[in-house]
Amino acid sequence: MRTEALLWGGVALFFGGTAALYGAWSGEPAGTAALVVAFGMGGVVAFFCAVQYRRRGTRAQDRPDAEVADAAGPVAFFPDESPWPVVTALGFALAATGVVFGLWLFLIGCGVLARGVFGLVFQYAHR
Repeated sequence: MRTEALLWGGVALFFGGTAALYGAWSGEPAGTAALVVAFGMGGVVAFFCAVQYRRRGTRAQDRPDAEVADAAGPVAFFPDESPWPVVTALGFALAATGVVFGLWLFLIGCGVLARGVFGLVFQYAHR
């Protein structure tokens, strides 16, 4: 993850420098804000990769002398299909439609959305 952290750190620095130069020369706030957000997103990914590298150390993919068999074995937990993303999307659609048609539909949408998010968060809590 060290290589990925350095790569995303470079992306974040590029967007940060571009945002500073663009903001100083153009004075246009919308483009500057978009570049600052891009800088923040690149920085978050770089930070995540750096933290994972510090926690887990080097992987087999990071070593030039590693064999293919060194990376064999279980990688991670990959969940099977889940109904909760569909419930969450339906709740968000109802809440957004409720903004147009009335408070009653918005509240129903918020309830469905909350149930979908709750299901997503806690579906593997017993694991």
